[in-house]
Amino acid sequence: MSDVLRPDICVIGAGSGGLSVAAAAAAFGVPVVLVEKGRMGGDCLNYGCVPSKALIAAGKHADALRHGAGFGIADVDPDIDFRKVREHISRVIAAIAPNDSAERFTALGVQVVRAEARFRDKRTLVAGDIEIRARRFVVATGSSPLVPPIAGLDQIDFLTNETIFELTRRPGHLIIVGGGPVGIELAQAYRRLGSEVTVVEAATALSAEDLEMAAIALDRVRADGVSIREGAKATRVERSGKTGISVHVESPQGQAAIDGTHLLIAAGRTANVAGLELEKAHIAYGGNGINVSPDLRTTNRRVYAIGDVVAGAPKFTHVAGYHAGLVIRALLFRLAAKENRSIVPRVTFTDPEIAHVGMSEAEAFKHTRGARLLRWPLAENDRAQAERKTAGHIKVMVDAAGKILGASIVGANAGELISLWVLALSKDMNVRDIAAFVPPYPTMGEIGKRAAISYFAGTVQKPALRKLIGFIRVFGR
Repeated sequence: MSDVLRPDICVIGAGSGGLSVAAAAAAFGVPVVLVEKGRMGGDCLNYGCVPSKALIAAGKHADALRHGAGFGIADVDPDIDFRKVREHISRVIAAIAPNDSAERFTALGVQVVRAEARFRDKRTLVAGDIEIRARRFVVATGSSPLVPPIAGLDQIDFLTNETIFELTRRPGHLIIVGGGPVGIELAQAYRRLGSEVTVVEAATALSAEDLEMAAIALDRVRADGVSIREGAKATRVERSGKTGISVHVESPQGQAAIDGTHLLIAAGRTANVAGLELEKAHIAYGGNGINVSPDLRTTNRRVYAIGDVVAGAPKFTHVAGYHAGLVIRALLFRLAAKENRSIVPRVTFTDPEIAHVGMSEAEAFKHTRGARLLRWPLAENDRAQAERKTAGHIKVMVDAAGKILGASIVGANAGELISLWVLALSKDMNVRDIAAFVPPYPTMGEIGKRAAISYFAGTVQKPALRKLIGFIRVFGR
């Protein structure tokens, strides 16, 4: 007979969002069960954010060695030991893993069940030989790499983000299908580490980004030596020789074959709903994930869904954490909490980085009467000049009254610089608030204040204001 657990909360999935909910519940003494069939820490720790940023950091160090002449330091062609690069990635994961381990969460008071989960009915989850009848459930199963229907793909060994970081030998020629953030980030990193890299993108690379911003990043990626073939659809793959791979593509220029040593599929993500038997729990879902209301409840009022598994949700770790916070408010404190995607930022970790939050330039002018665009170039920033990182700029979208609608940044450290603007949108701040804050000098963060001050550029020419200042100058105390 199966063991029966009756916790207050059952969390399915030990990624960022699921771990946050479980930890918060346990901290307040609420009985909670956490079910995970795979690795603790989920995609971000094991296959995504953490290993990819460790790889990108290695690539940046190699690139810096090649470009020291501008600082009076001789350029060096780095000797790259790819096995040690892999060891660096493993050490980074290992340093973070204890925070997400089953042992740590057990010590916090979470009952961890290592098994595959499926719903038996609206109130019951089965995980291995255990039945869980919780008051509330939270589905946080994340997403997996989307594998497109390319002829021959099932006949060859190909890589995804779940396998590429296991490589201990540097790819000779890495072919990447997909020109989104993951594909372009890894393309630049592997090129800087010495691989030949070709990206095949059926549409436009970094198509989700502002075209002007994307062009600056892509120019640098191409300058690093990455070949990006846009408007090229991969139609068939096959083995080439004993160890090679040939990718056949169609484009407006005709058909062509690209020969390489490794193939990475980076064509998007798909929600992890297979095997959960959501139908038995009366949970509605589709091809892009579980349907939820603004408060993240599913069609089964006992069940919430958070993170990548949510239909239409941005597939970022910080979104899962944001969702977790909203669900915690509802589960533990019975407080109303609704998702607001307009305050969620995104960052593409190329060099230079692209970061954005809120409305884009196009959206602001389309939907907001009297919208204005404020901008400031990194080339006018003293710190950027000192570090020779002047490519890029900031765009800030505001309404006629100066309310901040959105911000986009392309340049060094854009992912760090966007945080101020995330706060600004979260708190409905006005451009005057940004103009009034005092950034330290010299920092790249000054570009935000300079953009905000530009909002008032026309004010100094207003005759009425100039007369008022003249009056105060003569008669004021």
